[in-house]
Amino acid sequence: MIHNLYETLKAFDSGSGKGKYYSLPQLGKALNIHIDRLPVSIRIVLESVLRNYDGKKINEEHIEQLAMWQPNSVRVNEIPFVVSRVVLQDFTGVPLLADIAAMRSVAQRAGKNPKCIEPLVPVDLVIDHSVQIDYFRQKDALDLNMRLEFERNKERYQFMKWGTQAFNTFRVIPPGVGIVHQVNLEYLARGVHKKNVDGNLLYYPDTLVGTDSHTTMINGIGVVGWGVGGIEAEAGMLGQPVYFLTPDVIGIELKGQLRAGVTATDLVLTITEMLRKEKVVGKFVEFFGEGTSSLTLPDRATIANMAPEYGATMGFFSVDDKTVDYFKGTGRTKEEIVALQKYFRAQGLYGTPGRGEIDYTKTLTLDLRTFAPSIAGPKRPQDRIEIGNVKSVFTELFSLPIAQNGFSKKADDLSKIYKTVDGIELKNGDVLIAAITSCTNTSNPSLLIAAGLLAKAAVDAGLMVAPHIKTSLAPGSRIVTEYLSDTGLLPYLEKLGFTVAAYGCTTCIGNAGDLTTSLNNAIINYDIVATAILSGNRNFEARIHPNIRANFLASPPLVVAYAIAGSITRNLMIEPVGKGKDGRNIYLGDIWPSSEEISKLLKYALDANKFIRNYSQLTQKDDLWSLIQGDEGQVYNWPKSTYIAEPPFFGKHFSMRPSIQLIGSIKNARALGIFGDSVTTDHISPAGLIQEESPAGRWLKENGVQKSDFNSYGSRRGNHDVMMRGTFANVRIKNLIIPTKPNGAQVEGGLTIHQPSGEQMSIYDAAMKYIVKGIPTIVFAGEEYGTGSSRDWAAKGTHLLGVRAVVARSFERIHRSNLVGMGILPLQFKNMDSVLSLGITGKESYDIDCLTADLKPQQEVTLVIRDEVGLKRVPVLLRIDTPIEVVYYKNGGILPFVLRQLLESTTPASLDKILDSAEKI
Repeated sequence: MIHNLYETLKAFDSGSGKGKYYSLPQLGKALNIHIDRLPVSIRIVLESVLRNYDGKKINEEHIEQLAMWQPNSVRVNEIPFVVSRVVLQDFTGVPLLADIAAMRSVAQRAGKNPKCIEPLVPVDLVIDHSVQIDYFRQKDALDLNMRLEFERNKERYQFMKWGTQAFNTFRVIPPGVGIVHQVNLEYLARGVHKKNVDGNLLYYPDTLVGTDSHTTMINGIGVVGWGVGGIEAEAGMLGQPVYFLTPDVIGIELKGQLRAGVTATDLVLTITEMLRKEKVVGKFVEFFGEGTSSLTLPDRATIANMAPEYGATMGFFSVDDKTVDYFKGTGRTKEEIVALQKYFRAQGLYGTPGRGEIDYTKTLTLDLRTFAPSIAGPKRPQDRIEIGNVKSVFTELFSLPIAQNGFSKKADDLSKIYKTVDGIELKNGDVLIAAITSCTNTSNPSLLIAAGLLAKAAVDAGLMVAPHIKTSLAPGSRIVTEYLSDTGLLPYLEKLGFTVAAYGCTTCIGNAGDLTTSLNNAIINYDIVATAILSGNRNFEARIHPNIRANFLASPPLVVAYAIAGSITRNLMIEPVGKGKDGRNIYLGDIWPSSEEISKLLKYALDANKFIRNYSQLTQKDDLWSLIQGDEGQVYNWPKSTYIAEPPFFGKHFSMRPSIQLIGSIKNARALGIFGDSVTTDHISPAGLIQEESPAGRWLKENGVQKSDFNSYGSRRGNHDVMMRGTFANVRIKNLIIPTKPNGAQVEGGLTIHQPSGEQMSIYDAAMKYIVKGIPTIVFAGEEYGTGSSRDWAAKGTHLLGVRAVVARSFERIHRSNLVGMGILPLQFKNMDSVLSLGITGKESYDIDCLTADLKPQQEVTLVIRDEVGLKRVPVLLRIDTPIEVVYYKNGGILPFVLRQLLESTTPASLDKILDSAEKI
């Protein structure tokens, strides 16, 4: 065991015998500091740093710097955070597994033992992103969608099956169990971990990183964890600490209780709006106060889940009695529950803090009694609209000049009726997709029961949903279906079209499936601004469906209400939801459930026996998953496939020394793209449906794949040939290099102008031309570049297109880190400089100077802009933020660095240590 640094290793009664733990109170005494004044989340990270002290990667200075955290210090120190486990979803998990498999191939070619590449912490991959809503509004939709999922993804699932036998610590949760974050909350999270170290049981908190940005949902039960790119998670799996700058911690005091009729979704959309304005990107957010104590655990998880939407690294809630009750209700063992209580009490971490107990960087106050029912949209989660204002806001958007609102309609077009070829009447603002989906809300029993009660009242009143609206219910776990059935509410949802269509992240991730040909043609031919209403957390452009331009987030009961209303332009506060029996107007208040009705049924949701039974049978004999056969062996054989291919990031002749000289000026670069503010990873990364005439679609057809078998970009993340062709190919992305249309609207789609030819072509085709000529490329952008899901392919694809640097006004946290992880320079304009102020058009050539061998984090470098008139020298900030990121960059990225580290350490003794430390799940 690591020597007793500061004499902090203490014994305690775990409830089932003696255990040991690294005591934070004792560390406080040793350092003579009031450690109980530190934010709870900081203390949990500090425990990891203390426990994993080895004098090399983690030294005494790291411990003391974090223990001495001050609320308003300048943040320059990096924290080496070793997590207890890693969680993956399949879209991000498959390319990560492909990378590790490729590392084993490199090890084998280098004459090394392939087993030197082995995850050193437990890794769970939950398959939840691959199912699409092809079938809906029918009893067998779930079965049919799952069968299609397995047909489309057989090659991917075979690859994952290989991974489960090749790696000791790699486990797969099969399709049809639930959404990764809900499975994490209900099953994977253990509260505290224990392991045998030198004959002693050592206890420590559950901590993790995940390859989905909504990993933060686990913060709702007091687990420290957040989303990282697959690139960073991979390094963490292979023994590298997760490095991050010491954060500010914003304390949010919640007061009062939610009013009747107001849901957790309304609360979280308000928090998202407020904290986006507060600019909490890169910061921890910690909730405290008596209002926090009043929230149910699922309500806390709903708020924590949306941390990426409000920009924070985490949205953290402390362990308290509500946490313990949730652990009891979800079937955790008595031993685990007692250990959770005793451990957190021993550390002084138990209970929700009150006002004045913690020193925060800044404290904000929210009164839960002030919130109102709301939705958010039409294309950002932070754009909250109270439902009484939805119609007027939508109308106002139409009234703006086309170049501002992004739509090509006018206010007087709102009431115009268009007809499809099969006679369906459509208007702008009509709802065409209504989905109860996504981890945010389908994890919350009060919201699902509210939706069921509203559906019952609606059906009883004689209301219905128009048959052309694509409705679906995709619960967060199988438990939801059980309690909706037990309460008798599921049949009413089904009567309105909300049949269970999948257990997975469907519409929210872009797996809504397609609309009918008739509807698609009408939208395109008449330029209709159709809408989607979903209980998700993401509504970025083209994410839900490429032809639906206005997408709104709402609570599950409001999703049902708007599906009945059929249009986002109906003011549900004063206008009827629809006409019921005998033509009577039915208003939202007539069918909205009371708090008492919801509370009465919640007992069905937290039944420990349900959870124990559900998670003890993840797969059964002869089910679809058990019939999948994977290859065997320690090294993957890489059969020809359009789904899985050996990644090119290491090369067939990997060198133990970086073969590309990255340090030095970038000369005579060209702009591949110039983008505005809030360009998301949905714009950058391949996502959703693959268009037939896109570069990726053409490549698939050339390789014998029929359009009906294209599947989604997400399902093909294991093949770089598809993914690099889909990078910057979003149908709604706006490259400002392309001149505007005559009406002032910006051209949409993944196009650029190649220089110096002046020829317009796809971004992919231009990138290949530049690569052939050996010309480096640069991407320019505005504020919040890379907002969105933690998609490693947004960086990987950028790298494969030959982009050497991204110059932006500001970056989203995960994407900035991923760019560095792929050897791409993130550069930030200083002061008020921007593409607009500097007159950058894309016709220029560019140099980046001052990239010397002694590169320093956040140093100033020079952007040289050269046009026919002359040149400008512009200082920009190097957003390589930490010393370890400098090392990653010099190695060509984090993955080559980690691989070199592992291959260098494969002496027999060190390999035995690696293998011994990898505990089999």
